[in-house]
Amino acid sequence: MIYSLLLMLGVGALAGVFGAILGIGGGMIITPVLTLGLGLDIKYAIGASIIAVIATSSGSTIAYLKDDMLNLRVAMFLEIATTVGAVLGAVLTGLFNATFLFFLFGALLIFTTYNMIRKLMDKNGENQAAQADRIATKLNLNGTYYDKALAKQVDYQVQNVPGGFTMMFGAGLASGLLGIGSGAFKVLAMDTIMHMPLKPSSATSNLMMGVTAAASAMVYFFNGSIKAGIAAPLAIGILIGALIGTRIMQHLKPRFIRMIFVPIMFYLGLQMILKGFGVMI
Repeated sequence: MIYSLLLMLGVGALAGVFGAILGIGGGMIITPVLTLGLGLDIKYAIGASIIAVIATSSGSTIAYLKDDMLNLRVAMFLEIATTVGAVLGAVLTGLFNATFLFFLFGALLIFTTYNMIRKLMDKNGENQAAQADRIATKLNLNGTYYDKALAKQVDYQVQNVPGGFTMMFGAGLASGLLGIGSGAFKVLAMDTIMHMPLKPSSATSNLMMGVTAAASAMVYFFNGSIKAGIAAPLAIGILIGALIGTRIMQHLKPRFIRMIFVPIMFYLGLQMILKGFGVMI
């Protein structure tokens, strides 16, 4: 009992740290540990993962808001697309071929990995000048943040707003149709499509994930998938880890964060493609 409690606290803290830094939630850490390590039913592991996302979002959003790292207007604007897509996806469940959808979204993540590698190879990949976008300017989506790792104020302009909005609608649709998390797609929409810096993209994704997860948490609660004895110690560990992760992220260079992102994005993309063919890794 004590061992399991300490293990869940530790796993939660680890998931909170990586979730806060990368903005993709801690489900990819928590779910395998609970199912493979503790032999927990996948139903309860997914319920705990939902609570983990909310806890990560709560812990990190407070710190990122305080440091002006996240872009609140971008988060609320894109959340409209995600929510509409998720609702539509839930309604249309069963009308589309799941194999094709898994392959499509997996291939998209693999392509994103390729783009991130290109940015890593390009010395100016993180500092490319962005041109003013009429829609972003009209909606006041452009932002600024102080990068402690670079010791300077970074002003950035959001681009390709329709493309990012469409990507977020697709992410919500995939989430509703396939029951998958969309944290990676949120970062993809902001970093790759809308050309926001990686740090604000990650911070903004953390806020958005919490909003999305909170909308579905009640469903999991009422169908009995959330067990307090599992979710509570995980949530405590995650809150602690998320607060630590936000402090760590402030002092990491964007290039280093991208180096962490590349293998994780590739793994998620490969996992989705294989899952489409009934292979689990």
